[in-house]
Amino acid sequence: MDVEKVFHMTGGVGETSYSKNSSLQKKASDMVKHITLETVEEVYLATKPKSIGIADLGCSSGPNTLSNIKDILDKIEGTSRNIFQQSAPEFRVFLNDLPTNDFNAIFQALPEFHHWLKQKGNDHENKGTSKIYVAAYPGSFYGRLFPDNCLHFIYSSYSLHWLSRVPRGLYDEQGNSLNKNSIYISEHSPSEVSKAYLDQFKEDFSLFLQSRSDELVNGGKMVLILLGREGFNHVDRGNSFFWKILYQALQNLISKGDVEKEKLDSYEVHFYAPCKEEIEEITRKNGCFEVERLEMFEIEKTIGKGMSYGTMVAMTVRSIQESMVAHHFGEAIVEGLFKEYGRLVDEEMAKEDIRPITFLLVLRKP
Repeated sequence: MDVEKVFHMTGGVGETSYSKNSSLQKKASDMVKHITLETVEEVYLATKPKSIGIADLGCSSGPNTLSNIKDILDKIEGTSRNIFQQSAPEFRVFLNDLPTNDFNAIFQALPEFHHWLKQKGNDHENKGTSKIYVAAYPGSFYGRLFPDNCLHFIYSSYSLHWLSRVPRGLYDEQGNSLNKNSIYISEHSPSEVSKAYLDQFKEDFSLFLQSRSDELVNGGKMVLILLGREGFNHVDRGNSFFWKILYQALQNLISKGDVEKEKLDSYEVHFYAPCKEEIEEITRKNGCFEVERLEMFEIEKTIGKGMSYGTMVAMTVRSIQESMVAHHFGEAIVEGLFKEYGRLVDEEMAKEDIRPITFLLVLRKP
């Protein structure tokens, strides 16, 4: 499966869209927003650019995209007024995701965004609006995207745990899966499976770091938010457990005749939840960045009105995974699969808590 051509968040603004089901990601970014904005301010004070380049990598198409940009603009404009007593710099904002992303949804939100800018300019002693230029950059961030030394700050939230491909090492010489009883790393997986996933993450993350190093100015920084795991053990009641539940939901559809066993045996996810030590080691070996912060946190579990936690998780995962599931198994199973998935999540939560781990990583280019 060509991940770059198939994988995307569910576009539009419908009930199953990523736009309507990304509140968990928003909550996580809000929890560490003060660190993101502190980092942006540090870069601005250190580099004092007349034109500042900002990139959001893996921007998707929901409301979170322009909300993050608004916060960053506010911070830099406030610093310009309060410390330098001058107008803010020119802003160059680059929004990146895979070509299959619903960029149109972002473009359709830009008029409202520019209205907000104009209104804000009027509120600040009529000094006028900042000059801001927004552009979409479709393509994989596992490789070069931008010219040399054109960016000052890079932000990426809930994207770097997605691999560039399903790891090659998951298959034998005949192309058969070595991981037939799982779709990710589980207690049933042979040791070759976890090695294949780690090797792919090392390759991808190293390429990401090298590419961003070329694109950032000296003193530029990145704030990266990604899913991970606590400790070296892959099998836990964290992010890997959610994949185990999805596998169980798919198995249950086999018994109903909705899914073929051969299809399930050949399905693997292009995901990896690294531990802190793996992130540190890859960054150190790459040598392009200094680690300023590496923190682990959990999102507080809250649910919407009339919705169980399992249903909320199922809606979130569906908005992210529907493109891959529908491509491999067919669209007919999607509704029933995620209904069953939500039921199983609630069932497991009643037994014992599930604790997905998130990392915040702040890197600086010397």
